[in-house]
Formats: sequence, C-alpha cells, structure tokens
Amino acid sequence: MPLHVEIVSPERVLYSGEGDMVVARAESGDIAFLPGHAPYIGSLGVAAVRVLLPQDGEQAAAVHGGFVNVSDDRVIVLSDVAELPEQIDVERARDAATRAEEALRRDEGDAEAKAALARARVRLQVAGATG
Repeated sequence: MPLHVEIVSPERVLYSGEGDMVVARAESGDIAFLPGHAPYIGSLGVAAVRVLLPQDGEQAAAVHGGFVNVSDDRVIVLSDVAELPEQIDVERARDAATRAEEALRRDEGDAEAKAALARARVRLQVAGATG
C-alpha cells in the first residue's frame, strides 16, 4: 500500500497523490519515508524532495525550508516556497547562482549569498539543469 503524499506551499498544493517512497533533507540530514514509517515531524532544509511514484518515475520539488509530517502512511511537506521542475526558470536560477558565487568571492562569510546559492543549486538540480 503506497503512501499518500502532499507537497504544499501557501499558494497551492503542488503535488497530491501516491508515492512508494519520499526522500527529503531534514535539518539533521537526508531521510526517506516508506509505508509504515513511524510518526515523524521535522524541519526541512533547502533541498529537493523526491517522491518515487508507484508506476515508476519520480515527482521532484525544490523546497526552500519548511516542515514534514509523517503519520498513518501520509507524508505532508509544508514549505513557504516550493517549486516543481516545470515552474523553475533555469536561466534565472543560473543568473542567481552566478551572482551568489560572485558575492561569495568578495566575502566568503556572506550568509545571504550562501543561502541564495543553495536555493539556486536546488532549483537547477530539480529542473534537471547543471549549474
């Protein structure tokens, strides 16, 4: 019996359907959820969330922080910002990565630039583009 998975942002439900496994990056590291997983609530980092679909294939989303709640074979990902591959502007993400890298060359401790670079890299990964 597959999981019921929802990936939700304040604007919309990005994905609602079945999945055999969900892989996410919690603040403590990567974590995978399978049917029968113990209840879990945790915060998410900036990373891709992957849903392995029952009929093969995968649904990915770029998630920029948030929370995951697992209970009774339901996985709910709540994020302030989440994007599906087809919603990502690859050129804009590449430009953002370039700007962030330039800022980090000037000041390697620039926390804002580090965060911007992480977001851009996740967008490019989910969109299937290379940096």
